[in-house]
Amino acid sequence: MHKQTLTAAVALASISSFGVHAADAAAQGFIDGSKATVSSRTMYFNNDNRVGGADQKEAAEGLMFTYLSGYTQGTIGFGVDAQALVGIHLDGGRGHHPDNNSFSPSDSDGSAEKSWSRGSANVKVKISKTDLKVGNALQPNLPILVANDGRVLPQTFQGGMLSSKEFNNVTVNAGKITQAAGRASSNWAGLSVAGATQDSNNFQYGGADWKITKDLTVQAYHSQLEDFYKQTFLGLVHVLPIGDDQSFKTDLRYFDSSSDGKNGNAGYRFNNNSGYAKNAGEVYNKTWSAMFTYTLGGHSLMLGHQRVSDDGGFVWVSNGNITDSRGRNEGEGGSSFYLFTDSMINQFARAGENTTFGQYTYNFAPVGVPGLKASVAYLHGGDIKDVASGSDHTEWERDMRVDYVVQNGPLKNFGATLRHGAYRGDDSGSVRDTDQTRLIFNYTYTFM
Repeated sequence: MHKQTLTAAVALASISSFGVHAADAAAQGFIDGSKATVSSRTMYFNNDNRVGGADQKEAAEGLMFTYLSGYTQGTIGFGVDAQALVGIHLDGGRGHHPDNNSFSPSDSDGSAEKSWSRGSANVKVKISKTDLKVGNALQPNLPILVANDGRVLPQTFQGGMLSSKEFNNVTVNAGKITQAAGRASSNWAGLSVAGATQDSNNFQYGGADWKITKDLTVQAYHSQLEDFYKQTFLGLVHVLPIGDDQSFKTDLRYFDSSSDGKNGNAGYRFNNNSGYAKNAGEVYNKTWSAMFTYTLGGHSLMLGHQRVSDDGGFVWVSNGNITDSRGRNEGEGGSSFYLFTDSMINQFARAGENTTFGQYTYNFAPVGVPGLKASVAYLHGGDIKDVASGSDHTEWERDMRVDYVVQNGPLKNFGATLRHGAYRGDDSGSVRDTDQTRLIFNYTYTFM
């Protein structure tokens, strides 16, 4: 099986990087504008449950291949993106692998499957400065929908996405997403929210990024996950240069979410991230966050605050709790959202939660070690509303990471990342006290 998957294999340096090369690819033609990449990611994952229960200790290899064509020449250009992904479980037998699809898929006996794979492709069309991609190899990175890439293989979506830059300094984005494949799954499942047992095949969105000046960008988006929620996002990013090697960045984000369709009914209930809800099972939330980052040479200091409203938790798209014919969770596999508090272990997104956070990062390039970065982050959440009594709860998380990418020589682009996180709370939510360590090796080879 391993020989077959290895020869079949492999995957993408990042399908999202396509947009950077779109104009060149259109000018060069279908073949001359093509790019093909093979990459690998090896990860060791250690989740230490400090309050008892089985610990998780697993390792896996992700092999990824992507071919991104150019566009045919002419007024209307056509192209194709193709992607193949293979995951191979290396270690972590029964007792060290939880019976879910959070890191790698589970077999019928609860142990990890030896391998999993999937293939996907997009057809793309370019007219002037407008791109349309339709297929099942979509990896959106938008304020209202973020593809998760936190394990050995990325999450991918099925549907259509349009991006247009016809207006100066304005990027218009719109689309419809119907299904998703989790980062640890070979199969496709519908879209849902945490706690629901039903799904939806209709997530629609539209919005724009307007670069008012070279230093100021504003964003506005609206989205709907049919029968679950509607959500409006407003954002502002401003970078103030201070001299040659200093800057001050302001990043403001606001979400307004409300119930839609069958939300709150049996099967469509939102668990509000295991927190309080004014109306049980329903989406009703306003969340804002403000982040300020001061950069001086290789030093970067970020401070911020986030406020989740009292009536319910923050909501985002996931694969929910959809099960297969054997009762296994087919949709589980991780999901991401556009808030800083989407941290290594916890989310800090329950009703009433006030979170203060900070991060210090150092880039070693100015001292002669390009490619080496280190950071430490701390988040503290308080005023969390209890599900039953409404009393307040607290939680905190500390995350550290070191990244290094080889800059030259035969191992150029080989990267290593070491991450460690510690979470502590008062057992009021779904996350218990946890220490987590991840060791990751990445390598990318471009041959077209």
